[in-house]
Amino acid sequence: MHIILHQPEIPGNTGNIGRTCVATGTSLHLIEPLGFRLDEKSIRRAGMDYWEHLEVTRYVNFAEFQEMHPGAKIWMATTKARRVYTEAAYAPDDYIMFGKESAGIPEEILVEHEENCIRIPMLPAIRSLNLSNSVAVVLYEALRQQGFGQMQKEGELHRLHWE
Repeated sequence: MHIILHQPEIPGNTGNIGRTCVATGTSLHLIEPLGFRLDEKSIRRAGMDYWEHLEVTRYVNFAEFQEMHPGAKIWMATTKARRVYTEAAYAPDDYIMFGKESAGIPEEILVEHEENCIRIPMLPAIRSLNLSNSVAVVLYEALRQQGFGQMQKEGELHRLHWE
């Protein structure tokens, strides 16, 4: 799977998303401009020591991303979508795109991909969820549909034992 962040603004969110990507074997694609530098402490703090294990690629703009990945299946997470994220059928090589925290994915991009726009249901009183939470919700649904691949599905206690 692949996560695309279109012009992310908050380094802590991107750091948290990077950590989620490492935990799930997902690559991260960042479309500029970024609202921060990738060497900022806040990114590394949120991503902790996992950031060095992250597969991350930067692009000057969405057009460059499309040129580098022709024919890519991109699901676009937006509060403006008519379709719920659980209604999508995700494939292992799909991309899930999220917009910047203050404005989301530009409508000029959304109208070109209406059939791939998805949303997380929420009460109307709230504008949106936190970006890193949204990525986790949608990504884990996509991974669930694929049986979680090579991910560890069972845990072990450290001191005690399960009955």
